[in-house]
Amino acid sequence: MKLVNLLTAATKVAFGLVVVSSLISCSSTPDKPKPVELAPNAGLLGVRLAWTAKVGAVDFPLDVKVNDSTVAVASSDGIVAMLDARTGAERWRASVGGQIAAGVGSDGRFAAVVTRGNELITLDGGREIWRQKLPAQGFTAPLVAGGRVFVLAADRSVTAFDGLSGRKLWTQQRPGESLVLRQAGVLLAVGDTLVAGLSGRLVGINPSNGAIQWESPIASPRGTNDIERLVDLVGRVSREGDVVCARAFQATVGCVNAARGTLLWTKPAFGYTGVHGDDKYVYGVESDGNIMAWRRIDGERAWVSERLRYRSLTAPLVVGRSIAVGDDAGLVHLLSREDGSALTRVATDGSAVVAAPVLAMGTLVVVTRSGGVFGFVPE
Repeated sequence: MKLVNLLTAATKVAFGLVVVSSLISCSSTPDKPKPVELAPNAGLLGVRLAWTAKVGAVDFPLDVKVNDSTVAVASSDGIVAMLDARTGAERWRASVGGQIAAGVGSDGRFAAVVTRGNELITLDGGREIWRQKLPAQGFTAPLVAGGRVFVLAADRSVTAFDGLSGRKLWTQQRPGESLVLRQAGVLLAVGDTLVAGLSGRLVGINPSNGAIQWESPIASPRGTNDIERLVDLVGRVSREGDVVCARAFQATVGCVNAARGTLLWTKPAFGYTGVHGDDKYVYGVESDGNIMAWRRIDGERAWVSERLRYRSLTAPLVVGRSIAVGDDAGLVHLLSREDGSALTRVATDGSAVVAAPVLAMGTLVVVTRSGGVFGFVPE
């Protein structure tokens, strides 16, 4: 089974990297294994559909951003919308005038996306306030925090812009391998530190000036060719206090203390979507659809569930006593956090769930490839 699909030479960015697209569903391979047949719905957890909304089709690595009572979403054709988490009603909707490659980043007021034309665009209340040309492609949603907008680009650079004016404040460039994934990476704030995934490392950066404060390896490049050596960190991550746990593409899962920059543990793991967790476990989906739980304290395996194998799952989300994952048939599965047993499942519009589920004001929000936005409330 192929793991990556090399894009055309036209997708090479100016610095000479070649972009590869991870085959989330492996759908282009003729010998794709048949998904495990679903058992009857257990129905052990009540979930009701609270609201629905609609944006355009989504074919980029969408990051649904939650801030208090708002949910920011976007579509490939350039639509950005801010929704009320309780009702799904639009706070505002805007067009950025170009196809979107990465987003959405938001602090509740400002929202930022990256277009396929390599432009970083920032909106305030649905009104564009500035745009800046980036030197490279971007697939990770910008981080909007502390009055600034931070961008992780495909050349493994991190750049900070002033949130109001768009003035570039600094750029941190790190060397890396010659290939990069066309999917969201890692970029978040932990206390007063900006934490980014650069190649197989979590890197702590001073957000004021871009100085590197620490580096901690989750995985190291190995293999005989560039594809085998690809170990980019992929979003989402699991954060509990100062501890950040992340996945390196098809290599490992590991946890780092982001206050000290120390590696706590790593374990081999063969997956391409991010992780989530609680104070007890870190949860992730392997390439074959097995759902794994690792003990947060030491990384030892706690349990594995094979009931959703080959169903092309999203990254998981902890929701109450369950974990939620979406699949390529538009179903959202809720499994027990303790052992991975099935609790219930709900349907959307039949197209693939394309963004990792998020939780906003007690509402489980999922977005599908056809642009459906669904708000479910566990009861």
